[in-house]
Amino acid sequence: MFTDLIPAIIPNWINGEQSDAQSGRVFDKLSPHSGGKLFGASRSSAVDVEQAIQVARDAQPGWAGLGPVQRGEVLHTIAHLMRSYQDDIAGMVALETGMSFSAATGETAAAIAQGEFMAGEGRRFYGRTTTSAIPDKYASIIRQPMGVAGLIIAANTPIANIAWKVFPALICGNAVVLKAAEDTPATAWLFGLIAEEAGLPDGVLNIIQGLGEEAGAPLAASSGVDVISFTGSTAVGRRIAKTAGERLVKVSLELGGKNPLLVCDDADLDKAVNWTLLAAFSNAGQRCAAASRIIVFDAVYDQFRNSLVERARSLKLGPDDSDDLGPVINEKQLNNMLAVVERARQAGASISLGGHRLDDEAHAKGFYMAPTIIENVDPHDEISVTELFGPITCLYRARDFAQALHMANDSPYGLTAAIHTRSIHRATEFTRKIQAGVAVVNGGTHGSEPHMPFGGLKQSGNGSREPGPEALDVYSELKDIYINIDPGLV
Repeated sequence: MFTDLIPAIIPNWINGEQSDAQSGRVFDKLSPHSGGKLFGASRSSAVDVEQAIQVARDAQPGWAGLGPVQRGEVLHTIAHLMRSYQDDIAGMVALETGMSFSAATGETAAAIAQGEFMAGEGRRFYGRTTTSAIPDKYASIIRQPMGVAGLIIAANTPIANIAWKVFPALICGNAVVLKAAEDTPATAWLFGLIAEEAGLPDGVLNIIQGLGEEAGAPLAASSGVDVISFTGSTAVGRRIAKTAGERLVKVSLELGGKNPLLVCDDADLDKAVNWTLLAAFSNAGQRCAAASRIIVFDAVYDQFRNSLVERARSLKLGPDDSDDLGPVINEKQLNNMLAVVERARQAGASISLGGHRLDDEAHAKGFYMAPTIIENVDPHDEISVTELFGPITCLYRARDFAQALHMANDSPYGLTAAIHTRSIHRATEFTRKIQAGVAVVNGGTHGSEPHMPFGGLKQSGNGSREPGPEALDVYSELKDIYINIDPGLV
């Protein structure tokens, strides 16, 4: 098991070698379940980041020169090895995040699927041929690599987040500098180990450990980075966009969400409750696509609410497969949630369930937030417009479909949304008019697939889409080619 081989201090991967931060500094990674120290991780700074970027710049031309089909074969090997080591990867994810092994296995499977899909894009690296208005002139479009991709990820689904960015960046012929999430350093380290075993050339994938301000910010600001992709909070995304805008570098931002789930008066309420529980509380609500605004028709509000509260009260918290959800990733995040919930309570909100940290013997040392359901909040209150990234959801009443749709769209975010209804008419109208990048009928607000683009509107992103074939637009440049011929020389 790779978990038995974890170094005492998780190193960087630079030019195919493991190395500590040049400063020698280290930060601690704590267990979300127990609060105890798991291991240390290299606390890298700008000097380490610049070293990785220079290595990537040197390695990139050779990697691009392989061509997309050959690059895809290397990516296939990485994905194949990930499948061979699926249990080891899942064990690492579970250790670092506190999620169950079963949930971590599902996440790892999604990461493998992403790798396999993107590897296949090497044989579908399509450009376009078209016509010219000028005789004896031929026009076409091809894709070319950007250069060095600077990737910054979140810790909520660490191996999936790595796969979403690294695989499309590599298939396009870029070299990569990945800033690992500080809460999941070992998962990123393990991915580097697998990539090395797969034969990925040295320097093509470099992994930097460290804190956001000390390692992520220098990566985003470096003139040696040609494209930046970031998944995380809207506040940090704004700062990255500002930095990228100053030097006109391409940037892809997948940011926060306050995702609505509508329950109509003709919905199958049992299924609606089941999906709400999954969308709001699975992975401890740590999804950008989590359902945090449940908008319910007046006619079924009380019935739905009572069932939801009863079912949520029976959820089991812990790191085992028999548990429904685990802890949140760190204590700072937990304390932020508790503070927002308390401000909502003081403003008149009703805490129908939860609202507190678990303090019993089994959970007190970990970062466990009780599944929380809140009522009687205004759609514009802080808790209605702030992404909390935890097992917290709010219920809202709506008279009818028109008001429910208006409430769903009346948000600074627009990432995902769902509706539960038996009416094809309502479902179709909802999917057309909801202001979100993803619309789901009779399901949860989460659950994207590797061949589909993901991203949002408003403060949920900047219009880019990853993964799916659309990710190629993030990590490649288009070049127009015109060929003029002389008919007399034919």
